[in-house]
Amino acid sequence: MSLAVVHSRALTGMQAPPVEVEVHLSNGLPSFAIVGLPEAEVKESKERVRAALLTSQFDFPAKRITVNLAPADLPKESGRFDLPIAIGILAASGQIPAKTLKDYEFAGELALNGDLRPIRGALAMTWRATESGRSFVLPADSAAEAALVGNATIYPARSLLQVCAHLAGKQALAPQEANGTHSHHRYPDFVEVKGQSQAKRALEVAAAGGHSILLSGPPGTGKSMLAQRLPGILPSMTDAEALESAALQSLTVHGFASEKWRQRPFRSPHHTASAIALVGGSATPKPGEISLAHHGVLFLDELPEFDRKVLEVLREPLETGRIAISRAAHQTEFPARFQLVAAMNPCPCGYHGHPSGKCRCTPDQISRYRGKLSGPLLDRIDIQIEVPALREHELAGKADGESSATIRLRVEQAANKQLQRQGKRNNALTPGEIDQWCLPDEQGHALLQQAMQKLNLSARAYHRILKLARTVADLADSDAINANHIAEAIQYRRLQFS
Repeated sequence: MSLAVVHSRALTGMQAPPVEVEVHLSNGLPSFAIVGLPEAEVKESKERVRAALLTSQFDFPAKRITVNLAPADLPKESGRFDLPIAIGILAASGQIPAKTLKDYEFAGELALNGDLRPIRGALAMTWRATESGRSFVLPADSAAEAALVGNATIYPARSLLQVCAHLAGKQALAPQEANGTHSHHRYPDFVEVKGQSQAKRALEVAAAGGHSILLSGPPGTGKSMLAQRLPGILPSMTDAEALESAALQSLTVHGFASEKWRQRPFRSPHHTASAIALVGGSATPKPGEISLAHHGVLFLDELPEFDRKVLEVLREPLETGRIAISRAAHQTEFPARFQLVAAMNPCPCGYHGHPSGKCRCTPDQISRYRGKLSGPLLDRIDIQIEVPALREHELAGKADGESSATIRLRVEQAANKQLQRQGKRNNALTPGEIDQWCLPDEQGHALLQQAMQKLNLSARAYHRILKLARTVADLADSDAINANHIAEAIQYRRLQFS
């Protein structure tokens, strides 16, 4: 047989469109051509495949070899096509049977000695490939993460020889068993945080409803410490959330470690990060920090130190939970339903309003510093609270707050209540759903109307206060939203009005 067709997958963002690797052998001067919009890594596979076949004791056909990666208008990148190209050449030259190829998909980078190296995006490809009904043959080092897709059949292989022995029926590959699905994750505990009861309560509300939060206070008041403990009180990830988050992680250079299955991601980029680092990009778009924090926490410390243009890119994903990256050739969309936790000082020196009176910043300096955060961005942050300096007796005393496990029980109950009622967390409610689920009683409505007049609330702030009040009521296991819930929600946005 001079023609063989092998199934594989490309990667375009979170999508993994099918690719048919067509290999044709014909008479003529020996040559090896790869067509179908291959990028440099794919073009270089010619040398890797040739060396891998020869060192694995196969014959490399002295013929005119044409490899077509279809569809031709889809860019192909990375070394994942090495294995399907090699399998196609062996099948087309009759060195392995071709009749079983239709039952498998292949991806893997070949070493010159025929060993298989791990690839990027194995989980994302498997996740999107499950509807094909075919089994996936992958490098052994990439198979563990791919097997997290529950209904997928994965065959791990360490070399080209093992794959060929399996296809020839001489030595079958054992299917990869899923692991890491019940991993126990340890997070820093809230019990270690002294004082700051109001900030802890605000973080509990944020965790229960999936709300974003801004912590403002002098240096050393525990803002970063509080933020690092938020993942430990977040509700457990659903299967769909865990799979989507893991698939995004698998697109990175480091891939996804199966022991982190169901662990909420916590991303903390430095304030020198660029806009592309946050939203993602490059010629072949890859996810940025906001997408890698999907279903987890994005912590931005020293928020005003970020470039203003960088911060403004957060507006759209905070509102929609998605980010679209446009390039001349194509557009890629990544999910970005992250929980923003930001921390900042009240002024450049950090001590404005501190009991010590150490602040020497002028009003103009303070205004310029706070002006780095635009009004529209602040309007999208649900909770904005102060984290004051601890008094001496609080700092010297023992930590006596609740543990993360205790707080998490309340958060889980409130989150489950939301899912049963409306099928989503409170932060994701649409305006129509807010009218359905977040209407306060008469006293609560009167208080909110008064706050709108006195504080000059925007429509967005009005809706966010209602969603916050809904979360506060859920934590109190109350179906109705009363004036106390509205009052607490309004207090969580007081920085905006100060």
